[in-house]
Amino acid sequence: MVKKVALVEDEPSLQVNYRNALERHGYEVSVYGNRQEAVTAFEKSLPDLAIIDVGLGDEAEGGFELCRQLRSMAPLLPIVFLTALDSELDTISGLRLGADDYLTKDISLAHLVARVVALFRRVDAHNQPDLPEDIVNAGDLQIDMKRMTASWGDKPVTLSVTELWMVHALAMHPGHVKSRQQLMDAANVVLDDATVTSHVKRIRRKFIAADRDFDQIETAYGMGYRWLA
Repeated sequence: MVKKVALVEDEPSLQVNYRNALERHGYEVSVYGNRQEAVTAFEKSLPDLAIIDVGLGDEAEGGFELCRQLRSMAPLLPIVFLTALDSELDTISGLRLGADDYLTKDISLAHLVARVVALFRRVDAHNQPDLPEDIVNAGDLQIDMKRMTASWGDKPVTLSVTELWMVHALAMHPGHVKSRQQLMDAANVVLDDATVTSHVKRIRRKFIAADRDFDQIETAYGMGYRWLA
């Protein structure tokens, strides 16, 4: 089945370049020039992945608001920010909203397509035959990678695709320290250390929302993170 990619970008020349690159790779691409146009389309039919510019027309942070809206519609849908804003604060803001990746517009088209392919590869994991590691039970944590779901006790915890793979990597080996590079490898993404840290902080907040006493993710300073047994 052809994957459907939504591209929300207000610059016509970039719309053409990104669309052509993704369509050459076999994706079906729908292009939207502003937030409201995209929301109207998403309410009728959701894409398989969304690429969103932060600045949309007169809305300097319209992409951030669109991410919030799309996350409420589809908690697990992969979202990529593609933007000219490259400050650490902007990156962290995007990730806090639940984006799976944050790319700046100076990347090559080949790099963009590679990141999209990587995200789809992770989502497609649930279509593979059942494996023992697809189900993780670690204390109150339950992860089902076939269904891309996580829960703490009897409460569901809504994680993005990237967050889910990071938690899976930690919980598969309780007590073992996972470096930031190992977490990136598990999630099949290329991020800087600060962005990995932002993902972990967001993961902690989500589990704390389910259980205010949650303290299973320990920071091993200078090394990485471990899931406490």
